[in-house]
Amino acid sequence: MTMQRTSSLKSHSRVIPHLLPFVLLLVSAVVLPVETSSQEPAAWGPTLEFHTFSIVAIDPRTGESGVAVTTRRPCVGNAVPWVRPGVGAVATQGGTRLEYGNELLDLLEQGLIPQEAMDRVVAADDGRERRQVGVIDILGRTAQWTGSGQYGAEAQGDWVAERTGSTFAVQGNSLVSTGVVDRVVEAFRASEGSVRHLADRMIEALYAGQLIGGDGRHGDTQSAAVLVADPRPGRSRRPDGVTVDINVCEHSEPVREVRRIYDSVSETLGFRTLRQFAGRDVLQLKVMLHALGYFRPDTLELPLEDPGAEVYTPDVMDAVDRFRSDQGWQTAVAGYVDQRTINRLWVLLDEVGKANEVRTIFLELARVSR
Repeated sequence: MTMQRTSSLKSHSRVIPHLLPFVLLLVSAVVLPVETSSQEPAAWGPTLEFHTFSIVAIDPRTGESGVAVTTRRPCVGNAVPWVRPGVGAVATQGGTRLEYGNELLDLLEQGLIPQEAMDRVVAADDGRERRQVGVIDILGRTAQWTGSGQYGAEAQGDWVAERTGSTFAVQGNSLVSTGVVDRVVEAFRASEGSVRHLADRMIEALYAGQLIGGDGRHGDTQSAAVLVADPRPGRSRRPDGVTVDINVCEHSEPVREVRRIYDSVSETLGFRTLRQFAGRDVLQLKVMLHALGYFRPDTLELPLEDPGAEVYTPDVMDAVDRFRSDQGWQTAVAGYVDQRTINRLWVLLDEVGKANEVRTIFLELARVSR
């Protein structure tokens, strides 16, 4: 069977959805966020200890409030970060007391400034010397508490630090050096005034601290999380106003994994390699789909030699989608061809007696010579 080009490939334009100004991100690895009925990691044990470093921050331009945190224990996002839209954010770490999250946010919502709220909850806590807490309200006012029990191991390379600014508070313990917190502050300040989402900026700042060592302990588990709330109407479908909730419960490089997930689910340019697929495998796919009547069924002979014939174009993708639909297969990826698809094409070609005819064409399309 001789195939010669008889017409040019059709050109179709595809509408690419414009990236939303803010993407709702709800990603939780391994376990769910802490609730009464949620599953807790076995490694937590009876006492919550999250020696770590974190940033609580706001964006005055958008009204967002958020927390980014990482530690060398599993599932830090299930315990340390707390946010409330239009109110502020809390990071409760060290000897973590979960109740600090809602207690501090409740007091802020009642009109107390962060320092007053912090003084009140710390005074009522018998275990306060084990705690480290950072809080920020929606106006950028901050308060921090680090109990005396967090100090005393500096000689073993276990450092504690706190820093604040007009839109953030950074706190850390069990650090390789106080420089970890300094780096977080520097990176976050460097992005001030940039037209970027708060989560994006906080992840970048957290990673700057991680790059110089971060949490100085070594162990089998590491985790990281970012949590953001946005009070603006229509920004979140959730009643709690959360727009970003990425909780990497365990990973060898958790902050980098948070970044990868954030970029992937927000579809930020650069999260994947962009390319137009082209090659002889596309030609082979066209031949198979044509033989089964899915691709250009009205064309007697497929033109395979003209420029552009090897390009995976929208009309080929449409043919693939129709084929998959007829098999009862679903996918959210246009023109998705995996091994299962290829195997099924061959089965149907065998059933209609065209498999050998197609293979004959493939002798030239898939030829290797030296």
